[in-house]
Amino acid sequence: MNPEPALPPGTTPGVSLVVPMKNEEGAIGALVEGIAAAMADRSWELILVDDGSTDRTREICLSLAAADARIRVLGHPVSAGQSAALHSGVLAARAPIVATLDGDGQNPPENLPRLIAPLVGPGADPACGLVAGQRVGRKDTWSKRLASRAANAIRSAVLRDGTRDTGCGLKAFRRDAFLALPYFDHMHRYLPALFARDGWQVAHVDVTHAPRQSGRSKYGNLDRALVGIVDLFGVAWLIRRRKRARAQMLTTETRSEPAPAEARPVPVAGDKVNA
Repeated sequence: MNPEPALPPGTTPGVSLVVPMKNEEGAIGALVEGIAAAMADRSWELILVDDGSTDRTREICLSLAAADARIRVLGHPVSAGQSAALHSGVLAARAPIVATLDGDGQNPPENLPRLIAPLVGPGADPACGLVAGQRVGRKDTWSKRLASRAANAIRSAVLRDGTRDTGCGLKAFRRDAFLALPYFDHMHRYLPALFARDGWQVAHVDVTHAPRQSGRSKYGNLDRALVGIVDLFGVAWLIRRRKRARAQMLTTETRSEPAPAEARPVPVAGDKVNA
């Protein structure tokens, strides 16, 4: 079989797809095949990020990259977590728009076109920085769904981010906006609040969910809850301490003019606004 050709030299892909994974040897092949089918009418690149797998995940990823020049493989020498793998992938991405999905096969790739649509094309909203997928018909165990529902309710009450499901791996965002966010482990669970903190609009798209194809979850309900408490208050602190003004370029003609809207404090969900 002849390998799929790379983009012409100097060409930037329209969308970079980033897939963090750890020990997902049983899911990778079908996932990549689904991504290629879903993105058939677009220019894209796929960045597979192996987060220190101990099975054949890295070997399979490299084999897929050898057959398709649109695929690149990154590897962490040791496991650093999903947020670290996501951040590494976005740093390596070449497109201005990045879409992400989990490597376990639970995020069906056919959702990608609807996820990307608000950020690309003539109807794209330049104020929108993030499109967050929200799962419907989840295929997880009842205990995981219950724990997720409770965590989302607490997070929403504290951060007021307007998102019912921040744990969904299906997201699309502007690369430069993502890289401007403060990095910390587990930040991937708080992207709607972090994007809103920087003044971006956040859109939501309902997406489907599939049973896990192989392997097992990297998180338990108890350890997820304990880490989440610390992270939640850390994000709340970051929101309170955000930069509240944007500078404008001044000239002698603008010296006496009032500050434009973009130079005034950036509103964030939950702020009190004086009438």
